[in-house]
Amino acid sequence: MKTILITGCSSGFGLVTAQYFLDRNWKVIATMRTPDAALFKASEHLRVLALDVTDPDSIQKAIDAAGPIDVLVNNAGIGLLGALEGCSMDKVRSMFETNTFGTMAMTQAALPQFRGRNAGVVINVTSSVTLKSLPLLSVYTASKAAVNAFTESLALELEPFNVRVHLVLPGRAPATDFGKNAQPRMQGSIPDAYADLAQHVFSEWSHSTLVTEARDVAEAIWRAANEPASPMRIAAGTDAVALMGQAG
Repeated sequence: MKTILITGCSSGFGLVTAQYFLDRNWKVIATMRTPDAALFKASEHLRVLALDVTDPDSIQKAIDAAGPIDVLVNNAGIGLLGALEGCSMDKVRSMFETNTFGTMAMTQAALPQFRGRNAGVVINVTSSVTLKSLPLLSVYTASKAAVNAFTESLALELEPFNVRVHLVLPGRAPATDFGKNAQPRMQGSIPDAYADLAQHVFSEWSHSTLVTEARDVAEAIWRAANEPASPMRIAAGTDAVALMGQAG
Protein backbone atom coordinates (compact mmCIF):
# COMPACT_ATOMS: atom_id res chain seq x y z
CA MET A 1 0.00 0.00 0.00
CA LYS A 2 1.44 3.35 -1.06
CA THR A 3 1.59 6.48 1.07
CA ILE A 4 0.87 10.04 0.00
CA LEU A 5 1.54 13.21 1.99
CA ILE A 6 -0.66 16.17 1.06
CA THR A 7 -0.25 19.72 2.34
CA GLY A 8 -3.13 22.11 2.87
CA CYS A 9 -5.83 19.56 3.71
CA SER A 10 -8.11 21.62 5.93
CA SER A 11 -10.44 22.44 3.02
CA GLY A 12 -10.87 22.54 -0.72
CA PHE A 13 -8.53 20.67 -3.04
CA GLY A 14 -6.43 19.14 -0.26
CA LEU A 15 -9.38 17.83 1.73
CA VAL A 16 -11.08 16.29 -1.29
CA THR A 17 -7.82 14.83 -2.62
CA ALA A 18 -7.00 13.22 0.72
CA GLN A 19 -10.41 11.56 0.84
CA TYR A 20 -10.11 10.53 -2.83
CA PHE A 21 -6.88 8.63 -2.16
CA LEU A 22 -8.23 7.11 1.06
CA ASP A 23 -11.21 5.77 -0.87
CA ARG A 24 -8.78 4.07 -3.25
CA ASN A 25 -6.77 2.24 -0.61
CA TRP A 26 -3.83 4.55 -0.16
CA LYS A 27 -2.31 5.54 3.14
CA VAL A 28 -2.82 9.26 3.47
CA ILE A 29 -0.92 11.76 5.59
CA ALA A 30 -3.08 14.87 5.57
CA THR A 31 -1.37 17.98 6.87
CA MET A 32 -2.70 21.36 7.96
CA ARG A 33 -1.78 24.14 10.35
CA THR A 34 -4.35 23.02 12.94
CA PRO A 35 -5.00 19.26 12.71
CA ASP A 36 -8.64 18.20 12.65
CA ALA A 37 -9.28 14.51 11.99
CA ALA A 38 -13.04 15.13 12.18
CA LEU A 39 -12.86 16.61 8.67
CA PHE A 40 -12.40 13.11 7.26
CA LYS A 41 -14.22 9.82 7.31
CA ALA A 42 -12.64 7.57 9.92
CA SER A 43 -9.92 5.36 8.45
CA GLU A 44 -7.05 3.31 9.81
CA HIS A 45 -5.04 4.50 6.81
CA LEU A 46 -5.34 8.20 7.68
CA ARG A 47 -2.95 10.29 9.72
CA VAL A 48 -3.48 14.01 10.28
CA LEU A 49 -0.36 16.00 11.11
CA ALA A 50 0.32 19.62 11.99
CA LEU A 51 2.30 21.49 9.36
CA ASP A 52 3.14 25.10 8.62
CA VAL A 53 5.01 25.15 5.32
CA THR A 54 6.58 28.51 6.19
CA ASP A 55 8.24 27.08 9.33
CA PRO A 56 11.38 24.93 8.84
CA ASP A 57 10.99 23.23 12.24
CA SER A 58 7.36 22.36 11.47
CA ILE A 59 8.37 20.91 8.10
CA GLN A 60 11.08 18.72 9.60
CA LYS A 61 8.78 17.47 12.37
CA ALA A 62 6.10 16.55 9.84
CA ILE A 63 8.56 14.76 7.55
CA ASP A 64 10.00 12.84 10.49
CA ALA A 65 6.57 11.91 11.82
CA ALA A 66 5.34 10.84 8.39
CA GLY A 67 8.07 8.30 7.79
CA PRO A 68 8.52 6.86 4.29
CA ILE A 69 6.21 8.33 1.67
CA ASP A 70 5.78 7.55 -2.01
CA VAL A 71 4.17 10.79 -3.18
CA LEU A 72 4.38 14.38 -1.98
CA VAL A 73 1.63 16.80 -3.00
CA ASN A 74 2.41 20.46 -2.42
CA ASN A 75 -1.10 21.86 -2.33
CA ALA A 76 -0.95 24.39 0.52
CA GLY A 77 -1.40 27.89 -0.80
CA ILE A 78 -2.97 31.28 -0.23
CA GLY A 79 -4.66 33.70 -2.61
CA LEU A 80 -4.55 37.44 -3.11
CA LEU A 81 -6.72 39.50 -5.41
CA GLY A 82 -5.62 43.10 -5.76
CA ALA A 83 -3.74 45.70 -7.74
CA LEU A 84 0.00 45.75 -7.18
CA GLU A 85 -0.29 49.34 -5.93
CA GLY A 86 -2.60 48.15 -3.16
CA CYS A 87 -0.46 45.24 -2.01
CA SER A 88 2.14 45.92 0.65
CA MET A 89 5.45 44.17 0.28
CA ASP A 90 4.63 42.31 3.49
CA LYS A 91 1.64 40.78 1.67
CA VAL A 92 3.80 40.00 -1.34
CA ARG A 93 6.43 38.29 0.78
CA SER A 94 3.77 36.34 2.67
CA MET A 95 2.38 35.07 -0.63
CA PHE A 96 5.77 33.84 -1.77
CA GLU A 97 6.62 32.36 1.65
CA THR A 98 3.63 30.01 1.41
CA ASN A 99 3.06 29.43 -2.28
CA THR A 100 6.63 29.38 -3.53
CA PHE A 101 9.18 28.93 -0.77
CA GLY A 102 6.89 26.58 1.16
CA THR A 103 6.68 24.33 -1.88
CA MET A 104 10.43 24.40 -2.33
CA ALA A 105 11.10 23.69 1.34
CA MET A 106 8.71 20.73 1.50
CA THR A 107 10.17 19.27 -1.67
CA GLN A 108 13.70 19.71 -0.40
CA ALA A 109 12.81 17.93 2.84
CA ALA A 110 11.31 14.92 1.03
CA LEU A 111 14.00 14.48 -1.63
CA PRO A 112 16.62 12.58 0.41
CA GLN A 113 14.29 9.63 0.93
CA PHE A 114 13.10 9.66 -2.69
CA ARG A 115 16.64 9.80 -4.04
CA GLY A 116 17.78 7.13 -1.56
CA ARG A 117 15.05 4.73 -2.72
CA ASN A 118 15.44 5.70 -6.37
CA ALA A 119 11.69 6.29 -6.48
CA GLY A 120 9.15 8.97 -5.66
CA VAL A 121 6.72 11.49 -7.07
CA VAL A 122 6.40 15.22 -6.37
CA ILE A 123 3.18 16.94 -7.47
CA ASN A 124 2.97 20.72 -7.24
CA VAL A 125 -0.43 22.37 -7.44
CA THR A 126 -0.25 25.78 -9.09
CA SER A 127 -2.91 27.57 -11.17
CA SER A 128 -4.29 28.09 -14.65
CA VAL A 129 -3.66 31.84 -14.23
CA THR A 130 -0.11 30.94 -15.27
CA LEU A 131 -1.53 29.90 -18.67
CA LYS A 132 -3.45 33.13 -19.29
CA SER A 133 -2.71 36.25 -17.30
CA LEU A 134 -5.58 38.04 -15.57
CA PRO A 135 -5.70 41.53 -14.03
CA LEU A 136 -5.51 42.05 -10.26
CA LEU A 137 -3.69 38.75 -9.79
CA SER A 138 -0.11 39.79 -10.55
CA VAL A 139 1.36 38.81 -7.18
CA TYR A 140 -0.51 35.52 -6.93
CA THR A 141 0.34 34.66 -10.54
CA ALA A 142 4.02 35.42 -9.97
CA SER A 143 4.14 33.12 -6.92
CA LYS A 144 2.62 30.26 -8.92
CA ALA A 145 4.57 30.86 -12.13
CA ALA A 146 7.75 30.63 -10.08
CA VAL A 147 6.67 27.17 -8.92
CA ASN A 148 6.04 26.13 -12.54
CA ALA A 149 9.57 27.11 -13.53
CA PHE A 150 11.01 25.52 -10.40
CA THR A 151 9.15 22.26 -11.06
CA GLU A 152 10.17 21.94 -14.69
CA SER A 153 13.84 22.49 -13.89
CA LEU A 154 13.68 20.19 -10.86
CA ALA A 155 12.25 17.39 -13.00
CA LEU A 156 15.43 17.39 -15.06
CA GLU A 157 17.78 17.15 -12.08
CA LEU A 158 15.74 14.36 -10.46
CA GLU A 159 15.32 12.25 -13.59
CA PRO A 160 18.57 10.31 -12.96
CA PHE A 161 17.14 9.21 -9.60
CA ASN A 162 13.83 7.97 -11.04
CA VAL A 163 11.89 10.69 -9.18
CA ARG A 164 9.01 12.11 -11.17
CA VAL A 165 7.82 15.71 -10.82
CA HIS A 166 4.50 17.05 -12.12
CA LEU A 167 2.36 20.18 -12.12
CA VAL A 168 -1.40 20.24 -11.62
CA LEU A 169 -3.01 23.49 -12.78
CA PRO A 170 -6.54 24.06 -11.47
CA GLY A 171 -8.84 26.79 -12.69
CA ARG A 172 -11.18 29.01 -10.70
CA ALA A 173 -12.99 27.04 -8.00
CA PRO A 174 -15.80 29.16 -6.52
CA ALA A 175 -17.26 26.18 -4.62
CA THR A 176 -14.17 25.97 -2.37
CA ASP A 177 -13.19 28.27 0.51
CA PHE A 178 -10.11 29.56 -1.33
CA GLY A 179 -11.68 32.93 -2.17
CA LYS A 180 -13.21 33.36 1.26
CA ASN A 181 -9.90 32.56 2.94
CA ALA A 182 -8.21 35.23 0.82
CA GLN A 183 -10.60 38.02 1.79
CA PRO A 184 -8.68 39.23 4.89
CA ARG A 185 -5.60 39.80 2.70
CA MET A 186 -7.68 41.86 0.24
CA GLN A 187 -8.27 44.72 2.67
CA GLY A 188 -7.13 47.86 0.90
CA SER A 189 -5.73 45.91 -2.05
CA ILE A 190 -7.96 47.57 -4.66
CA PRO A 191 -7.37 51.35 -4.61
CA ASP A 192 -10.15 53.60 -5.90
CA ALA A 193 -8.38 54.09 -9.20
CA TYR A 194 -8.82 50.38 -9.92
CA ALA A 195 -12.47 50.11 -8.83
CA ASP A 196 -13.89 50.06 -12.37
CA LEU A 197 -11.43 47.39 -13.44
CA ALA A 198 -12.32 45.29 -10.39
CA GLN A 199 -16.04 45.57 -11.15
CA HIS A 200 -15.39 44.42 -14.70
CA VAL A 201 -13.37 41.42 -13.50
CA PHE A 202 -16.03 40.42 -10.96
CA SER A 203 -18.75 40.74 -13.60
CA GLU A 204 -16.89 38.48 -16.01
CA TRP A 205 -16.41 35.86 -13.30
CA SER A 206 -20.09 35.95 -12.36
CA HIS A 207 -21.03 35.07 -15.94
CA SER A 208 -18.45 32.34 -16.39
CA THR A 209 -19.86 28.84 -16.76
CA LEU A 210 -16.51 27.05 -16.88
CA VAL A 211 -15.13 26.36 -13.41
CA THR A 212 -13.02 23.82 -11.54
CA GLU A 213 -14.43 21.43 -8.96
CA ALA A 214 -12.25 20.03 -6.18
CA ARG A 215 -12.77 16.52 -7.53
CA ASP A 216 -11.21 17.61 -10.85
CA VAL A 217 -8.03 18.43 -8.96
CA ALA A 218 -8.11 15.15 -7.04
CA GLU A 219 -8.44 13.23 -10.29
CA ALA A 220 -5.54 15.12 -11.87
CA ILE A 221 -3.36 14.43 -8.83
CA TRP A 222 -4.35 10.76 -8.95
CA ARG A 223 -3.27 10.62 -12.59
CA ALA A 224 0.09 12.23 -11.84
CA ALA A 225 0.69 9.89 -8.91
CA ASN A 226 -0.21 6.69 -10.74
CA GLU A 227 0.66 7.15 -14.40
CA PRO A 228 4.40 7.39 -15.09
CA ALA A 229 3.69 8.59 -18.63
CA SER A 230 1.46 11.45 -17.51
CA PRO A 231 2.53 14.87 -18.83
CA MET A 232 4.51 17.41 -16.86
CA ARG A 233 1.54 19.81 -16.80
CA ILE A 234 -1.96 18.51 -16.11
CA ALA A 235 -4.91 20.91 -16.30
CA ALA A 236 -7.67 20.33 -13.75
CA GLY A 237 -11.19 21.65 -14.38
CA THR A 238 -13.08 22.56 -17.54
CA ASP A 239 -11.82 26.14 -17.51
CA ALA A 240 -8.21 25.09 -17.00
CA VAL A 241 -8.46 22.46 -19.75
CA ALA A 242 -9.82 25.09 -22.13
CA LEU A 243 -7.03 27.51 -21.28
CA MET A 244 -4.37 24.85 -21.75
CA GLY A 245 -5.84 24.05 -25.15
CA GLN A 246 -5.64 27.73 -26.14
CA ALA A 247 -2.06 27.93 -24.89
CA GLY A 248 -1.15 25.03 -27.14
